[in-house]
Amino acid sequence: MNNDPLALLLKSFRLSTMAAIYEGTLRQAEQQNWGYRKFLLHLCESEAQDRRQRKLERLLKQSGLPQGKDLGSLEETKLPAKVRRMLPSLLDGGFVQRAENVIAIGLPGRGKSHFLAALGRELILRHSYAVLFVPTFKLVQQLLTAKRDLRLEERLRELDQFDAVILDDVGYVKQERDEMEVLFTFLAERYERRSVMISSNLVFSKWDQIFKDPMTTMAAIDRLVHHAILLEFQGETLRVPKEREQIKSGG
Repeated sequence: MNNDPLALLLKSFRLSTMAAIYEGTLRQAEQQNWGYRKFLLHLCESEAQDRRQRKLERLLKQSGLPQGKDLGSLEETKLPAKVRRMLPSLLDGGFVQRAENVIAIGLPGRGKSHFLAALGRELILRHSYAVLFVPTFKLVQQLLTAKRDLRLEERLRELDQFDAVILDDVGYVKQERDEMEVLFTFLAERYERRSVMISSNLVFSKWDQIFKDPMTTMAAIDRLVHHAILLEFQGETLRVPKEREQIKSGG
């Protein structure tokens, strides 16, 4: 058991990595004639690196991001040209800091969800942003349950801890009035404060199928697009070619 007063102090200050490597680093410093500054810098850098790694692991675990939908598996050459051109600026994460939204619209199978999931993962890995990926119907059900239990404000505060929330498949909300109301409340709460990233199979002119009421539809779209980056996913579905390859290979 290490009873060194300095090591004990490091533990009490919750500098767990520094406490763990202190003795070994001290021996190395004495053998290699490190100065005090180099010795302290090594301890601090090790602590900072471990804390960053633990934070990234925590952010990834709570994100709900689907496995396998990352930048490495994203077929960038099959993305629309405009989307490809926008990718580098999206990866720099500035839109999150500015509380701007990203809206990906296109028919099913065009890669919208994969793109947003890959982008969300990079926002965590590159910038340590807190990101949540959730199917829209699931979030709506959570909000409805919270409203029923008189916990809606509390749940909205919990969601406010995420720098960006990715709502997948907005067009699949069941279109009932209670569901429309909590979804609108969520979007209104984040307006100009936090980023929302949305994938939808419906163009804006058909969003009255989601919100039903024309005024609510207009208000929701207005809040989303006021500070937004619009991405149109056009072209052929990306799913059919994969299915064809499976057929050719006997899969």
